[in-house]
Amino acid sequence: MHASEKVDRLIAGLTDWRGKTFAGIRKCILETDPEIIEEWKWMGSPLWSLGGMIAVANAHKGKVKLTFAYGAELSDPDKLFNAGLEGNARRAIDFFEGDKINARALKNLVRAAIDRNQAKSKKKAPAAKRAKADKSKKA
Repeated sequence: MHASEKVDRLIAGLTDWRGKTFAGIRKCILETDPEIIEEWKWMGSPLWSLGGMIAVANAHKGKVKLTFAYGAELSDPDKLFNAGLEGNARRAIDFFEGDKINARALKNLVRAAIDRNQAKSKKKAPAAKRAKADKSKKA
């Protein structure tokens, strides 16, 4: 079973407000960039990535939590992050019953995470090329 089918099943199993919220979050993330990869990790958690991890989502008893892997490095002008603010890397958005998803702001945050991942991979590439060149000089 593909990851997207597992996410479909998870959402279908959430028959209260959390299912609708989870589906809305997923839709926003996937609409941000057609290259985003949907994965299934850690024994039942949807994860989205592009050039590195973007975010992971979990449904809890009273909330849906969307955790950005490198949220501490992201600009959050719309103040979506409301959990994990003390962490050095991660930041999260806890959605509670009745909360509305600010699609524009969430897509901006996802785009910022993608941009962060791409910038990090560009910085790594020249270092890897230098290391390869140094090895060939020694040979």
